[in-house]
Amino acid sequence: MKTNYTLFFVFILTAFVAVSLTGYREVTKEVAKQNEDIFNKRAILKAVESNLVEADEVDDLEDAEVLEVFNKMESRVLDMEGEEVSDVVAAKIEMKKERKKPEDEQNLPLFIYDNGSEKFYILSVFGKGLWDDIWGYIALKEDLNTVAGAAFDHKAETPGLGAEIKDNPAFSKAFEGTEIFKDGEFVSINVYKAAKDRKHEVDGISGATITCVGVSDMLYDGIENYLPYLEKIKSK
Repeated sequence: MKTNYTLFFVFILTAFVAVSLTGYREVTKEVAKQNEDIFNKRAILKAVESNLVEADEVDDLEDAEVLEVFNKMESRVLDMEGEEVSDVVAAKIEMKKERKKPEDEQNLPLFIYDNGSEKFYILSVFGKGLWDDIWGYIALKEDLNTVAGAAFDHKAETPGLGAEIKDNPAFSKAFEGTEIFKDGEFVSINVYKAAKDRKHEVDGISGATITCVGVSDMLYDGIENYLPYLEKIKSK
């Protein structure tokens, strides 16, 4: 009889632990989702950091403040022809998943920040670095040509080398004031070891050639996807 009680106690304890762990995973999963959501929205705001009226640096904003600023922004979803899509939430779009879809089914998120004197159009870009995915956001001024700011991130680039696209603020800062059109033709912004055309090129990172090529390709392909929409805005 004693053995039966012991087995029963072990069974109850095991069941309790299993239920507790399941509940803990669900709670932490929800917290992780919330943290990821705020992280992504903070990254979007970093693209217009130099033009924010709420703070000098996005990292100075509390999580609640990030959400407050982000929720004041306009957001749109575009198809590859530049038409607005109404049944998709821009902030929930995962660019990696979009890139796996047929081109005519892909969606593009667009965010618009208004600081009271000017609007900034924030475009999402996604590509490949040396080891894995790289991504970022490019903010254009109202002329839809001049870059107001940029923010980049990566999954597995080498610390001190390719990872500098995120870790070195000077790299993102160098994009401010560059232009994506030259003599009316789309040229994007290229990342070169020794940039010469400061309007359309920025200095690359020493020892990270492949990552820099990946950034150049990512910017060209990513911004090009938005051109149909940008042209429509210009024609209005």
